[in-house]
Amino acid sequence: MAMGSKEEKQEELFYASEQAEAPGHPFYQKLNTVLSGAKFDAFYEEQCRRFYHTKLGRPSMSPGVYFRLLLIGFFEGIASERGICWRVADSLSLRRFLNYGLGEATPDHVTMSRTRR
Repeated sequence: MAMGSKEEKQEELFYASEQAEAPGHPFYQKLNTVLSGAKFDAFYEEQCRRFYHTKLGRPSMSPGVYFRLLLIGFFEGIASERGICWRVADSLSLRRFLNYGLGEATPDHVTMSRTRR
C-alpha cells in the first residue's frame, strides 16, 4: 500500500442506517473525480517521496491530503491552517472529499504546519 494511501479500509462496526450521511458537495465530488482521473495522489506521492527521511519517522499525512487541504482553503477563502482544519473537522462533505470516515480524526493544524515546513 502506498504511503498515506487510504484505499484499503475496514468495514465499520455499526449499521449503515445509524451512520450520518451527507450527499457531499457537488463541486468537491466533481473535483475528486477529476483528481482521481489524473492520478493526482500517486503523482504527488512520487514527487514528494525524496523529501522524506529514509530511516527516521514516517510522513504524517499523504501529500494528496495536504494539497487537498490547500485547495479547500483556497476555494473556501480560509487563510489559516487552523481554520482549514477546523472546517474539515466540522464538515461531512469535506471529510468525504479527503476520504476520511466519520470516526477518523481529521488532520490537525499542527500536522499541516509541520508538513508545510
